This record gives sequence, C-alpha cells and structure tokens, in this order.
Amino acid sequence: MRYWIFFLVLFFSSGTTLFSQEVPMLTEKSKISLLTCAAGDELYYAFGHSAFRVQDSVLGIDVVYNYGTFDFNRPNFYLNFVKGRLIYSLSRRSFDRFLFEYELEKRWVREQILNLSLDEKNRLFAFFETNYLPENRDYLYDPLLNNCSSITGDILKQQFGDAIVFDGSYLEKQFTFRQLVRQHLNINSWAAFGIDVAFGSVVDRKATVQEHMFLPYYAMRQMENTTKNEKPLIERERVVLDYEEHQNNGFFPLSPLFWFTLLFLFTAIVTYFDYKHHGRSRWLDFSLFLVTGLIGLFLLFLWLATDHTSTPYNFNVFWAFPLNAGIAFLFIFQDKLPEWLPKYLWTVLGLMGLMVLLWVFKVQIFSPVLIPLLLILAVRYVFLLKFARV
Repeated sequence: MRYWIFFLVLFFSSGTTLFSQEVPMLTEKSKISLLTCAAGDELYYAFGHSAFRVQDSVLGIDVVYNYGTFDFNRPNFYLNFVKGRLIYSLSRRSFDRFLFEYELEKRWVREQILNLSLDEKNRLFAFFETNYLPENRDYLYDPLLNNCSSITGDILKQQFGDAIVFDGSYLEKQFTFRQLVRQHLNINSWAAFGIDVAFGSVVDRKATVQEHMFLPYYAMRQMENTTKNEKPLIERERVVLDYEEHQNNGFFPLSPLFWFTLLFLFTAIVTYFDYKHHGRSRWLDFSLFLVTGLIGLFLLFLWLATDHTSTPYNFNVFWAFPLNAGIAFLFIFQDKLPEWLPKYLWTVLGLMGLMVLLWVFKVQIFSPVLIPLLLILAVRYVFLLKFARV
C-alpha cells in the first residue's frame, strides 16, 4: 500500500509549477542546503539519496532540486538501462512533498546549510533554475560517476572553482568503488552477488576523494570536511527527520551462498554416482554449461557492447565462459564425447585458475559467494576429463 501512496505523490507533484519564467532574487533570509536521506530496504534505496534545498521565508520559497529522478515511461527505458544509456532528470518539488516519502519509509533526513554569501546563493539558485529548464534538466546517469550524489561535488566545483577544497583526511582510507558499494549491501545477497558479477575490474581501482561522493553518506561527511576560501563550507547542520538506520538482515536459507552450497552438494553426489556407475548425467552437464555460457555472453555484452563504465574488463567470463553455451548441446545430442573436448576442459580449468590468480593479486576482486560455484564447475570438469578418456 505504501508504494501506491508514494507513486501517487510522485504523479501529482510532477507537474507542480512554483516559479514564473523569471528567477526571483533571494533575500538575506534565504538558505541553500544539502539534504542527505537514509538508505532504505529496497535495492534502489540501498545507498541513500542527496538533494539540494532552497528556502526563503520572505519570498515563500521552500523547494528541493532532486537530480535522482527517472521516468519508466521514456521510450526504450529498459533497453537503455541495459545499454548504460539511462537518462535521469533534475526535478523540482516542494520540500513538504519531498519529505513525505521519507516520513512514510521512516528514513532519517539530515540537512547541511551552506555557508554562502547572498550573491553566491543567487548564483547557485539561478544555476538550479537554468538547469531545470526542459532542454537542460536531463543528463546521462552513471551509478558510480554521475548520479544524484556525485553531482553535488561537481556543482560546487563548477560554481566556485578552486575556492572549494575537498579534504580527504577524514577517510579511514581511500576505498575502491567495489568496496564502497559493498559497504551498503549484504555481500551474501542476490543483489550484491549480481552487482559483483556484473562489475568489471575497472571498479577495483581506488576512488579519489571527490569520487567517494557518489555515495550520499560520503557526500554528507565530505561536506563537513570541505572549505570554501579556506572557511568551512557548512554553516550548520540539523536533523530534519530522526529515525533509526534501517538494518537489512538477510534470511540465510534464501541467500545465494545457501543455494550454491546445496547445488555443490547435489553435484558432488551426482558426480560420485556417475563415477561409480561409469555414466554421466547429461542434463546436469547441459544445465551447467548452458547457464554459465549464457551468463558469460551477457557479461561479454555488458563489457563490449554497452556504455557502462563499470562493466569493462570483467574476468568473471573466465568461469562463466561464453563458449559453454554452445558446448552444452553436445552433452544432449551426442552419445560419444568429441575427441577435442579434453583440450577444451583443460582450457576452462586453466582460465578458472588464472581467475584465482587475478583475485590473489587484486587485479579483480570477485564475490566470495562464487566459491561453491567454482567448486561445482571444477568437480564436473575434472570428472568429464576422466570420462572422456574412457
């Protein structure tokens, strides 16, 4: 029910017109602030949210500029999502309507009021209004490099240049993009597993101090450690909504590690009986090869045929080997395995070994949930090597 209410609020607020064509001049009573919103239970809420607030009690203005808006009704929305060409937009809503969603979800909201002169406030306000024009409001979204949170640092740098200094001394260390994403997800969840598999080795480089700001919590902390003309950027902070942080406690029997471990035990038992009875389970081999091959083809597509910046050079294709999708049909339609199959099996085993080396030397960090899957494939590949010699 809460989602229906949320979507109704979005619908009725989308057409709100708050200003005329001419941007009003803010008064001395005005404030511009950064809002940081807590993470929620759903994947699209898992990392929190950032937005700018402009308020002026004299002019009766209290609006939120939100760069995290997207439209499911855009043509080819899902295709563009897969291709890495997803368009996000700047939206403008009243502060009360913006806050309503977080009241429903019981998620905290904190506000950091920026220490700006009146001229700087008006410059930033005019920038938001110009950016909100229909011809300017859309931008190419990137989950790690250009999202509602990272854009806050970009805007400050664009508007105030070298006067803005991001001090990274508050960071425990500079994390990689993969480490930063994992901080907000249960690693033994289907969402984290899918993201880890889809990400390539490019996300295993350390993020710069400013790049940490793609996560709203880091953007909030960074604002506390940012200066403008050698003075603190934040004038003061306050809690708008005070709720406890949402805790995502996964249910282990529904987790990927549980199911992959069961699949490993099942594969080991079937392989033992195949070995004892000098036979092979065609449907098991067909399924393993087909599924891993299709996953590999999809990862190769993300790497080579999309605009995603986070999916290139993905060495998960060493276990999800794309050619497996074609090899799979040999196990169904041929009674006798081809003579060249042992060479192929040695190749895929070698690639899995190379993948482990890449993991050890941190060229790419893989999901630990993969370990049962790697054991499944290794057990079956070794068995097929022995069976092919018979």
